This record gives sequence, structure tokens and C-alpha cells, in this order.
Amino acid sequence: MSNPVLIVKEWKTKRDERPKEHEIAFGEQDSIDALSYAGMEEQADCLCIDGVFIRTLFISGYPFVASSGWLDTLINFNHDIDISYHIHEVNALQALPKLHRKITELESTKRAMIRSGKIVGSEITDPLESAMDLRDKIQRGQEKLFQVSVYMGLRAESLSELNKITKLLETTLSARLFFCKTARYQQLEALQSILPRGEDQLAQKRNLDSSSAALTFPFMSSELVQESGILYGVNKSNNSLVILDRFSLHNANSIVFAQSGSGKSYATKVEILRQLMQGTKVIVIDPEREYKLLSESVKGTYIKLSAKSKEKINPFDLATTYHQKSDLSEHVQDLTEVVGLMAEGLSGREKAAVDKAILKIYKKVKTKMPLLEDLYTELHNLGQLKLCERLEKYISGSLADVFNAQTNIKLDNRLVIFDIKDLPESLRQIMMLIISNFVQNQVKALPEKRLLIIDEGWMLLEHEESARFVAGLVRRARKYYLGVSIISQQANDFLKSDYGRAIASQSALRILMRQDTTTIKNVVSEFNLSEYEHSFLLTCERGDALIIADQNHVAVKVVASDKEHPLITTNPAELYER
Repeated sequence: MSNPVLIVKEWKTKRDERPKEHEIAFGEQDSIDALSYAGMEEQADCLCIDGVFIRTLFISGYPFVASSGWLDTLINFNHDIDISYHIHEVNALQALPKLHRKITELESTKRAMIRSGKIVGSEITDPLESAMDLRDKIQRGQEKLFQVSVYMGLRAESLSELNKITKLLETTLSARLFFCKTARYQQLEALQSILPRGEDQLAQKRNLDSSSAALTFPFMSSELVQESGILYGVNKSNNSLVILDRFSLHNANSIVFAQSGSGKSYATKVEILRQLMQGTKVIVIDPEREYKLLSESVKGTYIKLSAKSKEKINPFDLATTYHQKSDLSEHVQDLTEVVGLMAEGLSGREKAAVDKAILKIYKKVKTKMPLLEDLYTELHNLGQLKLCERLEKYISGSLADVFNAQTNIKLDNRLVIFDIKDLPESLRQIMMLIISNFVQNQVKALPEKRLLIIDEGWMLLEHEESARFVAGLVRRARKYYLGVSIISQQANDFLKSDYGRAIASQSALRILMRQDTTTIKNVVSEFNLSEYEHSFLLTCERGDALIIADQNHVAVKVVASDKEHPLITTNPAELYER
């Protein structure tokens, strides 16, 4: 037997048949016609309005235990869906008698089963315990009782597509122990219940306490707008602008995880340009020569560090004011990490000797900063011959001109790029550590709004000495108005390290871009991502990112203006066609 069908049509009057004296009135009617539908067909389980098929379902069964984010799968359902919640408070004076009656029924059933020798299962004990617990909390004023209705409206261009989406929604919800039903023969009432008028004509209600009712709203803020911030991109959920001030978070540190080619350098350069416009000074450690064009375009300072370069950084250099006003204990510990990395590790006795030697050379040298050769001489006097052998190449060997010289550079420009691409692989990590230490000392002497960006930061986690130093730098940066950005495509290596996880926990801003199947598990676990965010990071396009700022999670498309794009792109096709 075919389903009964109700046809409703609104006939329109042709304009040329209308009297001229009523043109204004009929003009107003045209506006109404444009907003209203031409025809609607009602079937048992769906509506067809102007060729669009609409079906409304309601949640009929809930899991026994409510947990945080228990409706995430519904909110993040990746199809056209309208979700309507109706919540009505139940008066406690009305709720308590009903609870008492329900408890009495369950107690009677339980006693009857015990008398007859039957096993009392969880289908009796669980509701009984819950009802008694709820009754006690309502009596103490700890909970309230609500009647909640959740309706879902699906839309599709064809009936077959609508049936497919419906099946997918039912499967998705049943995996979380929710059961939904189609409002058969009540699709008109169901549609009225979905519309934003607050009318629950379908009246498919379920009693929930206030704690469970609150958990039906897993919405996190889909907007991230701070007046003092910079534009990061366009919100992918509602096309609003994502404007964020990282210095307003509980610290200004950030991490960027992305696989190669997903746009992490592009996103970082967009941020650099906009931070410069806000008056922030930016320092970049660039191991792959990706920031040279950007430096030239904004007249920044570009420093190429190599074995043959004239620019030098003395690892023992201290800002004058810091040297005078502070003790050297913290700096000595940092220098010990640098020496340990150069010497490929230090024993306990060697660490003590290095500590003692550093203090001695700072006391001896008064007019200028000590050099690595001064430390070498002092260690030789202390009888650390094996350690001196390991440091020999930096004093009189092939690398004598790299680290054994006085500093001749300044950080007085608004953008300073340290290019270390020409250094051998074995020296890049040491140089990254020395640059970071140099920046830290300058920042301590003159705190001002600065960003230190370390590209390919995973290199610093390869050895304990450098990993420990960077973790300490990130932890202390906030005191000196410094934000440290670590960029890495090796998310697994980063998050498997204790120091890497410490850095991630000390970074209030996390920017996650496209991941592959080998890294996604650790990323999802570390940052407690939802199923939707998991899927988003596996399938997002180049330039898409998930921004986590404190507790805010926003999916964003990083965008640059037409004038910014040529300065920051690394696409070979665009670079070589100019």
C-alpha cells in the first residue's frame, strides 16, 4: 500500500495580470513569494519542499552513563544537519513523587525476583541506584530535573541520498550508544520542532538531571577574536576571522606540527609579517634558507653563519647589564649544556670541571668576554686532557673560526634571520643552541616584545643537552616578554621525548596542520582531540590548520593578502616563473 501524500501548493499571480494601481502591494507580495516555498509534499518519513528532501529524526535512547563530549559525533556530523534542543525544567515538587514511585516499583521487582530465586541483573540495580542517587541530590538541591528533546533535520537533493545520510547518522550515533528514530507520520510536527521558534510539537522527551543535560552541549567556542591580536586566517566552520593575540595567553610560546608540504613555513611567515606590524621584534633560526626573501622585503637583518662567514657569535657573550646585575649561575648551567654538546657528552666529573673553569675565566677576563680558547686553557690546567682532546677541533682545528671569536652582530633590527644552512649537519644543532642562548641573554638584559622562531626544532631534541636547554628556555621565556615558536615536521620524535612533551605543555598556542597516519595517534592523544579533529588533520588541505589557544579549538584556513603572498611563498613554480 502506498504512503498517503499531502500536496500543498501556493499559486502565484502573474505580474501582467495585476492592476497597475496595486503595483506597490503586489511588489510587497513578491518579497513574500521569494521567501516562501512553492510546494510541499509530505510522505510518511520525509518532506519534499521545492525539490529538497527533508527528514527529521529524534534521539529515543541514551547511554546509561553521560560523559564529557558524549554528543561530539552528532555536533561534528559531516553533512547538512539542523540540530534542535528543547529543554524544560521539571518542578522538584512534581519530580520527587514520580521518583519515589519509580524507586518503589524497582524495589518491589527486586524483592520479588529475590524471593523467586532469580538473579537480579543490572537492568534493575542500575536504574534503582541512579533513581535513588538523583532523589537524594534533588532533595539536597545539588541537582535539578529537566525534560530534554533532541531533534535532527537532514537535507538532501534526492531520496536515495537522504536514506544514505540517515543510515550513516544512525550508525554514527549507535556507536556511542545513542538510538534515534524517524518521526513517522509526524514530519510536519517534527519540522515545526526543528525551526527556531522554540515549539516542541513532536514532544519526544527524556528526563535528564542538570549535570547530564549540561553535557549535551559539547560546543566549544567556534570563534576566536581578540581585539589586540593579529589575523591568522578564516574560520572554516563559519567564515569568521580568527584574530588572536598570543601575548594575551598565559604564555606566548607556540608549537607548529605539520608534515612536509602542508604549509607550516607559509603560516609562520604570515604570522611574522603581522607581528612586525604590531611592533613585535622577531628573530628566526632558519636551517633551510626559507626566510631570505622575507628578510629582504621588510629590510631585516640577514645573518649567514658558516665556517667562512664574517659574522660570529661568542657562546660566552653576555649582555653588559645582565653581566653586572645578575650572578652567573644560570648562565653557567646553559654554557655547560653547550660545551657538553660540543664534546659529545660530559661525565659527572667533567661537568664539575667545566662549571669550575667557566667561573674562573669570567673572573679573570675583565675588559672583554672570554672565548672558547680561554675555557680550553683552563680545562687543560685542571688536568681534563681527554675533554680538551674532544674540544681541540673548535680551538685549533677545522672549526676554529666558527665559535672561537668575539660576537660582532646585534639584534637591533625588527627582524633578524640567522641562516645556518651552510653549516655541516653536525654543527647545526650546536649553532641553534648557541643562537638561542645568545638571544636569551639579550632578552634578559633588555626585555621587550619579541618572538624567537626555531624552524626544524626537532633537531634540538636529538641530544639531551640541547633538549634540556630548550625546555628551560621555553619555561623561562614569559618572564622576559619573549615568545618561543618551535616548528617541527617530526611530531612523533617530538612527543616521544620527555623534554618535547614538556615544551608542548608550556606552549599556550598549538598550531596543528596536516598529519599522516604514522603521527596522528600521538598528536590526538597528546592534545586530547575529538574524532572530528582527528579526521580533519588527516584530510585537510594545504594551508588548513587546527589552532588550539588555551582551551579554544578552531579550524582555520591560513590566508595571505595579494601583497603578502609573493614575499612568503616557497612554491618553486611561483618562484622560478618570476
